[in-house]
Amino acid sequence: MNKVNPRTLSGFMELSPNDQIEFNRIKKIIEDTYKLYGFYPLDTPVIEYSSVLLAKAGGETEKQIYRFNKGDNDLSLRFDLTVPLAKYVSLKYNELLFPFKRYQIGKVFRGERPQKGRFREFYQCDIDVIGDGELSLMYDAEIPSIIYDIFTKMNIGKFVIRINNRKILNGFFEYLNLSDKYQDILRIIDKMEKVSESDLIDMLKEIDLTDEIIDKILSFIKIKGTNGEVLNSLKGLNISNEAFLNGINELETVINSLRTMNINEEYFMIDLTIARGLDYYTGTVYETKLVDHPQMGSVCSGGRYDDLATFYTDKKLPGVGISIGLTRLFYQLKENGLIKNEDDSVVDVMILPMIEEYKVPLEISKKLRNIGISTSICYINKKFKSKIKYADSMNVKYSIIIGEDEINNNVVTIKDMYKNEQTQINIECLEEYFKNVNI
Repeated sequence: MNKVNPRTLSGFMELSPNDQIEFNRIKKIIEDTYKLYGFYPLDTPVIEYSSVLLAKAGGETEKQIYRFNKGDNDLSLRFDLTVPLAKYVSLKYNELLFPFKRYQIGKVFRGERPQKGRFREFYQCDIDVIGDGELSLMYDAEIPSIIYDIFTKMNIGKFVIRINNRKILNGFFEYLNLSDKYQDILRIIDKMEKVSESDLIDMLKEIDLTDEIIDKILSFIKIKGTNGEVLNSLKGLNISNEAFLNGINELETVINSLRTMNINEEYFMIDLTIARGLDYYTGTVYETKLVDHPQMGSVCSGGRYDDLATFYTDKKLPGVGISIGLTRLFYQLKENGLIKNEDDSVVDVMILPMIEEYKVPLEISKKLRNIGISTSICYINKKFKSKIKYADSMNVKYSIIIGEDEINNNVVTIKDMYKNEQTQINIECLEEYFKNVNI
């Protein structure tokens, strides 16, 4: 029989068991924090009708969709978690309690060209708060607190949450009579950290902006300082545009709320260059970066949008949310040496039977699992040296050795694998012993 060459599709991540443990640890931090803030879990189908999934898609997004036919059905794999959420809220509108707070962690698929740190199959970790007709700005203020908690718990270094408000940008460009060019301008501004200022000016000139207008734009986006200083500078411009003023007020509310929640201002800052989703976000926007690893780009982003489900319903459903691309984040953390998993193991105790009868090892394993101790039995038919080497390779904390002498004396030998120390105890005392050790 011809053998099939085992291989994995390009752009699809497969991790070693130890890396998967660390991946799951980070995923759990994210999920537990989402739940801590009162978000409910949601799991939508990986496969949707193409007509539903592609209602808002176009351009590059539509080209990247994994699309296929099954019978008479035109189907597609989801490419993000936002469109399925929009469908879900529209479909279940009469059953939901608003504001509707949901989190979803799941795989999405995009058939783009794979490259370093970019994948075709990857986990997204999303939260959104959806309102019915309106949504309090206080939800916008809560989001950075969630980001702060997640990345603090991850313990991967200093980070900063960069915050802006699209109304400020839109109002400023209206004030300069540039409403017809603001998307082009924002696309260019978004490249600020990747190109020189002279290149930036050249790109702005290419869309027919005068030197005077370019100077005003650059002076505006270069406004820096503490959060209070930036807000005062914006107010000091004396721009009477309504959107501009509303944006300042909303941004100030978010900043003051974070101060009230005792979030250290070293971890959040106003950045007027942050725009996010040019045709999607309408108010507060966020981007999070690791200070010591700026090359990683944004590790968490999102913002406020006016209408989640305009393609599915006439109801106005404003929302605010963020997304963490977990697969890409994990890859970047690994590449930059921020993941250390040498001692990771899912096994707390490894039982090493040196006898042919497994009755006692099975009874012991059941007792330990009943008190929450992860326990594995080594069934390999080899000598003790091979078994203890296997346990050591699995990074287990304790081994329980059961031989003929132990059985005859109703005891077990416990080896602390980290300290390389052994002790014998009565079998009846096992549960109490493990309740009192550090596992």
